[in-house]
Amino acid sequence: MASGIFAILDDIAVLLDDVAVMSKVAAKKTAGILGDDLAVNAEKASGFASSREIPVLWAITKGSFINKLIILPIAFLLSAFIPIAVTIILLLGGLYLAYEGAEKIYEFIFPQAHSKKEKVDVEMSEAEILAYENERVKSAIVTDFILSLEIVIIALGTVLTQPLATQIIVVSIIALLATVGVYGIVALIVRMDEVGYKLIKSSREGKSFKKSFGLFLVQALPVIIKSLSVIGTIALLLVAGGIFVHNVDYFHGFLPTLPSFVGEFIVGLIIGFICLLVVIGAKKLWKVIKGDK
Repeated sequence: MASGIFAILDDIAVLLDDVAVMSKVAAKKTAGILGDDLAVNAEKASGFASSREIPVLWAITKGSFINKLIILPIAFLLSAFIPIAVTIILLLGGLYLAYEGAEKIYEFIFPQAHSKKEKVDVEMSEAEILAYENERVKSAIVTDFILSLEIVIIALGTVLTQPLATQIIVVSIIALLATVGVYGIVALIVRMDEVGYKLIKSSREGKSFKKSFGLFLVQALPVIIKSLSVIGTIALLLVAGGIFVHNVDYFHGFLPTLPSFVGEFIVGLIIGFICLLVVIGAKKLWKVIKGDK
């Protein structure tokens, strides 16, 4: 009896040791895309009224948790029984990410297409603001789903040769860290100005470190948000390009004289603008079919 208990404890110890080792490996493999995930989601979670930032971020975080609950069991099943399906899903996700990145660049180059919308936003009613928030939240959750899928698949790829129990624990840990870590940091970023204002308000001295640091936080937030918008767009295209480069033979060794990340970015950019042109063309065709001007 005692020997049986010790054997079980030994198996548990071995399992935990394997989990610890493989979790480190998986974390290293997914570190890049976790950085991309942070940049993309920080950009998507910003731009709301101060009082709505945390509720909106919490809604996105809950959506991210639900995404993981959906993705994890499906990923394990597909990996075991239909591995080609995982690649197909990744490629479809890559198309979406590339499209989003290209659309952001298009909107930056041709802002007049969105200038009218910005004027309307100033005079939005409460119901319209909530509808706008819901739209942004849905968009963020969809993007999170694709990035989460990429994270889960990459993490799963590092433990495919391990026992099923190790696979489940390791990938689940990475998925949990991806949500808690990423959105925890995003929450800190979007609340920087509030912390800064409190530091300034609590500082009674004319010039103090607390007041200077508070001013720095307040002034730094817009710069960080703008930077994250650019970084997020680049991240979308990098992740998308990476999906195609690593999963489509045609793109293997694309532009070999350039660094791999440059090639991945260019692939993502090209595919993104192709998708954008298709979507724009489809919208115009739909308007013609409907008879709209």
